Amino acid sequence: INASGFMNLFAYYSKGKHSWDNSLDVALGYVKTTSLGERKSDDRIELLTKYGYKIAPKWYVGGLVSFRTQMAPGFNYPKADSSVKISQFLAPAYLIVSLGLDYKPNKDLTVFISPLSSRWVIVNATGLVVPGQKGGAYGVPLGETINEELGAYVTANYLKDIVKNVTYKGKLELFSNYKRNPQNVDVFMTNLISANIYKGISAN
Repeated sequence: INASGFMNLFAYYSKGKHSWDNSLDVALGYVKTTSLGERKSDDRIELLTKYGYKIAPKWYVGGLVSFRTQMAPGFNYPKADSSVKISQFLAPAYLIVSLGLDYKPNKDLTVFISPLSSRWVIVNATGLVVPGQKGGAYGVPLGETINEELGAYVTANYLKDIVKNVTYKGKLELFSNYKRNPQNVDVFMTNLISANIYKGISAN
């Protein structure tokens, strides 16, 4: 048995040389099987707001604020009959404040490039055990709840009607932390295909 739901809201404003893009993605899903029991299959809250001022054809200079976390506790399952808590609301959460250039070659694609961005990693919980990580979870030092990072940031967003009643929405985020192992780039990507089958019935 699988139950899931998601909400995707977006609002785009453009007038003269000004543009303002906003999007909110919320998703939560659970799956239950006879062999593994109930487990979370999807969980995210993503908010993005971006302002730009046109300086050249297809190019804008501006700023961006991005926030991402999850709603419900998440678990790792080292064995089928055991679980270890690895996440919950605001643990982790990622807040990015960025200044840079926004490339908009057409109405479907935007690519925001920033060589200098601030990212705050928030872990407002204790006792999380993340596989492969020593010390504090998600890079936040033990005994603290926030780790501030400075780095380069790129985000690409694509929204297009592939064919009639079929829409693709993709998002890619890349972040390199100048303060620690800048060669290790954090990658976050989501893809969504929505097909409107018949009057209120859709497949995603």
